[in-house]
Amino acid sequence: MDDASKLLSDMNARSREVFRRVVEGYLETGDPVGSRTLTRSLSEKVSAATIRNVMQDLEYLGLLGSPHISAGRVPTQFGLRMFVDGLLEVGGLDAEDREMIDATLDGASSDADIAQVMTQVGNALSGATQVASLVLAPKHEAPVKHIEFVQLGHDRALVVLVFADGQVENRVFTPPLGQTASSMREASNFLNALAEGRTLSELGGVISREIAARRAEIDRLAAEMVEQGVAVWGDTGEDDEARLIVRGRSNLIDGSGDEDTLNRIKELFDDLERKRDIADFLDLADQGDGVRIFIGSENKLFSLSGSSLVVSPYMNADRKIIGAVGVIGPTRLNYGRIVPIVDYTAQAVGRILSDRT
Repeated sequence: MDDASKLLSDMNARSREVFRRVVEGYLETGDPVGSRTLTRSLSEKVSAATIRNVMQDLEYLGLLGSPHISAGRVPTQFGLRMFVDGLLEVGGLDAEDREMIDATLDGASSDADIAQVMTQVGNALSGATQVASLVLAPKHEAPVKHIEFVQLGHDRALVVLVFADGQVENRVFTPPLGQTASSMREASNFLNALAEGRTLSELGGVISREIAARRAEIDRLAAEMVEQGVAVWGDTGEDDEARLIVRGRSNLIDGSGDEDTLNRIKELFDDLERKRDIADFLDLADQGDGVRIFIGSENKLFSLSGSSLVVSPYMNADRKIIGAVGVIGPTRLNYGRIVPIVDYTAQAVGRILSDRT
């Protein structure tokens, strides 16, 4: 049993109910909850003074905080985490939410490309939850059929990737200084000899090993060109950033009147624009099955904004995690409603992608 679970189990019924009511009140309104408000809602009839004493004890334990001297209490990040882990009641998906998600996803026709489908997924999530949605689209994992380098200028080159399923991707990158048409052809020939039947993920590891084993046989400029090409389609390339689809950012502004909240939302928007640490987004979901909740600074991607992230992976027909869906918003999210929405959407995406294979 961890410290939070032990703390919750050691609390008496009155303290547990006061704590739960404060958190639920805050999640519903965003406002501090005072003792007089609680006297009208507690199952046990006690005085406001008694409730204040309980709230002071909960504050001493680090579960509640007081934003102003005379105000009521709000849950701390530690308190929210303990509530989510120990007291949150997650029900089934509401029928209206299910219909909204299904209707939006049904709008993605069977001949739509994956980017269009993922955009529809983002729209469904942001529409149902009324916060911002994050969708990490799957990498294109069809085998590579052909690779070609095209010189665009002294400091720009294009790599053309043709996949076995007919899809073509063009990516611009900075070639090594001094590259020649001959070195570009040699790089293409080297890659094409290795690429047949392999996906980009598989090819990256093979290329690195082959370069290390055969460096003496490969012209220096050709080797540098290949390595530049590997970087272009690696996890830190522009294409990986393009995998993150963000929808519904305007939802975060609605009803956010105080300056502190607006500043945190601006910080979150800046993070989303930079799409920083994008590979870590999938890692968050990949560390466990089902929906995961990250509150405030627990969320290493957007910790400065003090936001909460609810995220779930989705899988292909082989039960391999290939992407993730989630929502991000203020810490006072309606977790009990949002968790089943994210879970259902992740499963729906998995089914859609599996049906396409």
